[in-house]
Amino acid sequence: MEDRKFHDECAVFGVYGHPEAANLAYLGLYAQQHRGQESSGIVTSDRSSHHVDVGMGLVQDVFTPERIAELHGDLAIGHNRYSTTGESMLKNAQPLAIDFSLGALAIAHNGNLVNAAAIRSALEEQGSIFRSTMDTEVIVHLIAKAEGSNFITRVVDALLQVQGAYSLLLLTEDEMVAVRDPHGFRPLAIGKLDGATVFASETCAFDLIGAEYVRDVQPSEMVAVSPRGMRSFFPFPKKNPAQCIFEFIYFARPDSLVFGDTVYNVRKKLGMELAKEMPVEADLVFAVPDSGVPAALGYAEQSGIPFGMGLIRNHYVGRTFIEPSQQIRHFGVKIKLNPIRKLIEGKRVVVVDDSIVRGTTCRKIIEMIRLAGAKEVHMRISSPPTPNPCYYGIDTPTKAELIASSKTPEEIRKYLGCETLAYLDRGRMLEIFGERRGHFCTACFNGDYPVTLPGMDIHQPDLFESIR
Repeated sequence: MEDRKFHDECAVFGVYGHPEAANLAYLGLYAQQHRGQESSGIVTSDRSSHHVDVGMGLVQDVFTPERIAELHGDLAIGHNRYSTTGESMLKNAQPLAIDFSLGALAIAHNGNLVNAAAIRSALEEQGSIFRSTMDTEVIVHLIAKAEGSNFITRVVDALLQVQGAYSLLLLTEDEMVAVRDPHGFRPLAIGKLDGATVFASETCAFDLIGAEYVRDVQPSEMVAVSPRGMRSFFPFPKKNPAQCIFEFIYFARPDSLVFGDTVYNVRKKLGMELAKEMPVEADLVFAVPDSGVPAALGYAEQSGIPFGMGLIRNHYVGRTFIEPSQQIRHFGVKIKLNPIRKLIEGKRVVVVDDSIVRGTTCRKIIEMIRLAGAKEVHMRISSPPTPNPCYYGIDTPTKAELIASSKTPEEIRKYLGCETLAYLDRGRMLEIFGERRGHFCTACFNGDYPVTLPGMDIHQPDLFESIR
């Protein structure tokens, strides 16, 4: 079922001024595991030197109590990775830690720099040597090459040269800096815990450690925490807001507060709007779990059709499993999802999901529901069709692989094999945000990219392949 969704991007977490910084970073990353499962890392500082530990795999697999105990200090930044540029290997795990003229530096990045390949090529011609293939290392080289003895000034100089999406945490021996790009593509929140300052991609991480959410880092804002306290700067040119709408549709946890809204509430409203726009006579509403559940609840509440758990998800499926030698129909889908036959049999069902990517898995799910005895299957999607890939930190298929790029909704319906298929209209989707409806990036729906990349339709997302 690897093709059913756009893949999550990354998570960052930071702690400044807490004696259990490493433990808190571990918990903060654990809460944000859904944002990246490829690798995990933590860098701490004891105010004189850095302590680094990164590894491939899930947070709980990378970090043991013994390894956490070696991460000394009251400052820490952490990172969960799902790669959008760079190969899946240990050298690309973050945080990326180096030593340069001003001392130790570690960086954790959520996003994607659309001009990273060009900058990297220019830096290599000037003699720079890269140890990884990820775009984050470009920022490190730009900071190292920048003039001036002030760390903040160097960071500003470096980021003025990059384009794209970035929510960053940077750590020196005694200072932590949080930055969001001028468009604010990716979330980054500030919290407080026992006098310490904490940062996270999502507020669900604050809930786990008992921290209080204070506010978001604003687009174009740089927040520095040091022995002098917290300072806020706006050193970058103002841009039109372009927050990623897919944080609400799929990526963020429903219990998180993102871009000023509770994700659960937004998803439920999307389902309610979908029921208003595309009603259908049916006996049961259920979701493709888990991300489709709030929208399905909203659809059921608005339509008056009963909600049920028609599909049950197995939450204990790892990256690999032993397949039977005898071929089982739709095994890849059934290992994760199973219908409740007694609930579905003989009924007209509305199946709610958040998006359709390639459509191959959705087609198998619908056939599986039919085999469970459904009389009719009506598919409802709580977002518009996605004919365009993302270039701002989400690992999406190429444009040619996205089913909505080459097929109309009616053609998709025939391919999926359902009685009806309906997507939520883009205008209706944005209307639920009221005055902030223009603050979102919707390029995956309409192709209107806030930051352009020459040749972006040619290849995505591996921006470095052309220069390897």
